[in-house]
Amino acid sequence: MSFCALIRYHENNTEKMLSRLNSQCNSHKVLYVDFKNIKALPEPVRRYFKNILQEGQPFIKKTYIVQSGELTTGPKTKEWSSFQAEEYVSSVKPGFIWKARVAIASLLHLKILDTYMDGKACGSVLLFSALKVASEKENKKLNSGALFRYLAEAVWYPTSLLPENGVTWTPIDQENALATLTDGGISVSLKFTFNDKGEIINVYTDKRYGLFEGEYRQYPWEGSFSNYIEKNGMRIPQRGQVGWHLPEGFWLFWKGKIEEIEYTFMQ
Repeated sequence: MSFCALIRYHENNTEKMLSRLNSQCNSHKVLYVDFKNIKALPEPVRRYFKNILQEGQPFIKKTYIVQSGELTTGPKTKEWSSFQAEEYVSSVKPGFIWKARVAIASLLHLKILDTYMDGKACGSVLLFSALKVASEKENKKLNSGALFRYLAEAVWYPTSLLPENGVTWTPIDQENALATLTDGGISVSLKFTFNDKGEIINVYTDKRYGLFEGEYRQYPWEGSFSNYIEKNGMRIPQRGQVGWHLPEGFWLFWKGKIEEIEYTFMQ
């Protein structure tokens, strides 16, 4: 396949997936935030929802996010590479498309495409936006990792964390609660940590799968969030970072900032 044909294939494939994601967002059901439905939730979770949502607001149907930041391409890589990314998210049924352009040298860049739809994840990396250098798809461990990501990033589309969207909350203590989400026959659980302002500041699991040295392995994974801002009457973190707790130490691999975020609400 020629250089130009590869680019067209990549772009057309992305458009097809975006069309699938948009169709996944279609729903005749309209939900509104009702604080009566959170009375049985753990106390820090109730405090969170009352702090960042408004009574009676419609649920989010889909979200468009523009991000910027830095990432590293491997645990042994010391250099940080800047990235720009767009993300499209479905809240009717868990799903996302993340498109990123990563600068790895003055004239060299990667294009990364990560997706999760219908319970299946797919990821690809292209060098110079055309030469395919890595790809993974339809792997149960990859699917599980993508669902972990969706659940963690729900701080940016917070009505997705409500029980009506399938999240089960289990109490831990006054600052922590466990969120569990099932999709495509896979269940994942994350510990959410809340501060005294009613904000989510940390997520953690001790068993998320990742691809290391060509094989999937489970390691603890952690993310943190900060700098809450108001958007469409909701409060969301503007900044986040994530990393793996590996045997050789903590690998912080992603630091990002929300540059723009747009919501489509149920109506």
